Amino acid sequence: MDHFDRQTRPWEPTISVRASLYRSYLKRIIDVILVLGALPFVGPLLLVIALAIRFTSRGPILYRQERIGKDGQPFYMLKFRTMRPDGGTSTHREHVENLIRNNLTPGDLGTTSLKLTTDPRITPVGKVLRDLSLDELPQLFNVLRGEMSIVGPRPPLPYEYALYKPWHKQRLAVLPGITGLWQVTAHNTVSFNEMVKIDLDYIERMSMRLDWWIMLMTPMEVLNGA
Repeated sequence: MDHFDRQTRPWEPTISVRASLYRSYLKRIIDVILVLGALPFVGPLLLVIALAIRFTSRGPILYRQERIGKDGQPFYMLKFRTMRPDGGTSTHREHVENLIRNNLTPGDLGTTSLKLTTDPRITPVGKVLRDLSLDELPQLFNVLRGEMSIVGPRPPLPYEYALYKPWHKQRLAVLPGITGLWQVTAHNTVSFNEMVKIDLDYIERMSMRLDWWIMLMTPMEVLNGA
């Protein structure tokens, strides 16, 4: 699904003047306009999801998770809670660290996806939210706060970031996103190194046209993966 030709080269994104101007000014303006325009329509859905979480499992509705953002700066990303509050993180941490350290592909695991599918911590409502990516909706407020963009590389967890090599950290040269090029072209089907290369490809090719294409493709990718 290589919609944007990636040639073999040192993986250091070279930003054109046009991409730099878009990244520095116009992208942020578009993010704010889109989020503010969407909130009146998304608001009722946020309320329904909040009530579903509240009445089906104990614990907070929202989950504040520390992530690493632009230039390696930590911030708290918002998500709807999809797991039991006493679930812990060891299962996910072991899984992700194995993927990064060994640069595994689905073939190495004998599966078609690198996603952790058998996680007993996830609640029934949480599974639905994850399958439809609705648990990510509160990140619209991270976008308004300037911590995230609608489109960009996904922000890593601190224990993921601790395993990054210097060239991996280049994917954090821009604001992290709710969705991105990796999600709509190779979601959970390629190794960690290939995911980073896709993110660096996005940074190099960043444009309004590419962002709109990613945003249009995201709902279809979510439905295909549900």
